[in-house]
Amino acid sequence: MTDAAIPRFTGDASPYAGGDPYADHRTADFPFTHLVDLADRRLGAGVIAANDEFFAERENLLKPGPAVFDPEHFGHKGKIMDGWETRRRRGVSASEPHPTADDHDWALVRLGAPGVIRGIVLDTAHFRGNYPQAVSVEAVALPGSPSPEDLLAPDVKWTTLVPRTAVGGHAANGFAVDAEQRFTHLRVNQHPDGGIARLRVYGEVAPDPAWLGALGTFDLAALENGGRVEDASDRFYSPATNTIQPGRSRKMDDGWETRRRRDQGNDWISYRLAAQSGIRAVEIDTAYLKGNSAGWASLSVRDGGNNGGGDWTEILPRTRLQPDTNHRFVLDGTVRATHVRIDIFPDGGISRLRLFGSLTDEGAAALAARHRELGG
Repeated sequence: MTDAAIPRFTGDASPYAGGDPYADHRTADFPFTHLVDLADRRLGAGVIAANDEFFAERENLLKPGPAVFDPEHFGHKGKIMDGWETRRRRGVSASEPHPTADDHDWALVRLGAPGVIRGIVLDTAHFRGNYPQAVSVEAVALPGSPSPEDLLAPDVKWTTLVPRTAVGGHAANGFAVDAEQRFTHLRVNQHPDGGIARLRVYGEVAPDPAWLGALGTFDLAALENGGRVEDASDRFYSPATNTIQPGRSRKMDDGWETRRRRDQGNDWISYRLAAQSGIRAVEIDTAYLKGNSAGWASLSVRDGGNNGGGDWTEILPRTRLQPDTNHRFVLDGTVRATHVRIDIFPDGGISRLRLFGSLTDEGAAALAARHRELGG
């Protein structure tokens, strides 16, 4: 789907009239939301600066879950909103009371994992008459951990991902991005002022090959290292991508759980590793899945090299899993693979899958070439 085919929302939403505040929220099925959110705080994302956050803090932009609305929640500065909200801009004098065309507010966002951005959602949920007239988004790739001052330096060259575009109040405003580059930071602008509830930045992680090479052995499936879910049989209760998020699961819905099967089949997830790798050890964790963990699991791999293809080969036979338990397996030798599939029987869930090993020489070379293509 092209950016032109994505629905556009403009104008105010109706004042809140009671009941479910999301009943009149305007949204759409965006074609990129199956990808990882590069601005997920679990990956280390953060809003590191903003020029103004008078009414509501910038950090709210990256909070997980939808924004919450409490019509009775007021503070000393006014209505407390679950988003980032700036004060009303004014002109320079009584004869020029309006902001200029160039006046705007901004926030600097550090992505949790550097990557290629495919789509952005700026959701103005509950900002019905106090949303920005327009938004724009720029991106840059800088090494290390740059400060706000580093990012705002005059010699930093920003790439426009979303040109200045009118948006709507109480709406999920989505934008497809077509920039085959690796980015580390965003500058989110609202023109001239207003509020944005949530920011989501969907794309593909593009890890630093030098960092992975220095690590040697690492989790080859982890999102932060460039692994990703390619497909899954079921996403009814929670996304399969949860299984390769950082850290251990902290609650039941922080893993992957399927609906109850009433047939003789089984559920599965297929993954693409960071690059061709040699796997030496496996962890399958069912943390917080107690009465609903998978009963058994098996693991298969496929080595497609740089050109894809290859047949599936089982490396871990169907093995009994225990509820709320981290299971560890040392493989008989190093297994070369580009893709991995876990099958669970018959249904249920796992919280995390970890695949420990190293890049092959071919995989390291392919990852380095891709890094150069993306401007790294």
